[in-house]
Amino acid sequence: MVISEADFKRMAAFIQSSYGIDLTQKRQLVTGRLSPAIRKLGYTNFSDFVNHVLEKKENDEITLILNKLTTNYTFFMREQEHLDYFTRNIIPEIVRRHQKDKSLAIWSAGCSSGEEPYNLTMLLYDYLGSQAKQWDTKLLATDISAQALTKAQQGIYTLPDTIPADWKRKYFQARPDGTHVVTPDVRNNVIFKTFNLMDPIQFRRKFDVIFCRNVMIYFDQPTKDALVRRFYDATVPGGYLLISYSENLSQNSPYRRLATATFQK
Repeated sequence: MVISEADFKRMAAFIQSSYGIDLTQKRQLVTGRLSPAIRKLGYTNFSDFVNHVLEKKENDEITLILNKLTTNYTFFMREQEHLDYFTRNIIPEIVRRHQKDKSLAIWSAGCSSGEEPYNLTMLLYDYLGSQAKQWDTKLLATDISAQALTKAQQGIYTLPDTIPADWKRKYFQARPDGTHVVTPDVRNNVIFKTFNLMDPIQFRRKFDVIFCRNVMIYFDQPTKDALVRRFYDATVPGGYLLISYSENLSQNSPYRRLATATFQK
């Protein structure tokens, strides 16, 4: 199934303005990933599908597009050095800062299938040890993909070899099929919400740390810059933004760089 230049431009403009995702160089990807799916819906051409999406803006069709065109690929212990820096430098600092209220605010923005926020919970629990129950360590984890969030909330994974043996024992329960499910105390520490990063950030409190890794690769530079400014406004003074090693902030970013892919307000 072939998408015309006009229909492709219409769809790309809508997706970028509404969700920030830049498809302008991805016409072949759009055709390849969407063709089988829209055939199943009964469409015989792209034009009718695009017309329907732009006129009706129904959640099911938009969710289909977003699920097909974004890669919900993540895994535990991703970018290990990054997590080591978080554990050595950032956790001790924010724990010191919150000794009185014992309440941390951490956001995994673009959490995909959930490995990142669960991973962060395990790092926090390891650091706090027996004191963990005295702290409110609940993480906010958001993604635009309802499909990814459904998987995240289930917390069932095939674990990689990089998972430490004591983590398998403490934070996972083995299942008969060889997969593992995250323990209830870890799962209950994460609040999952559907959220579009193009929307205003108006959560109840500002964040000590925002993780937004391997998300901005889908955005053009003006969209990235605007999102970073919104992140900055949603960060407490002295708070942190962590992006992926494959990304960077522009020179006019309001954050100061601390280390690779690690920034502070």
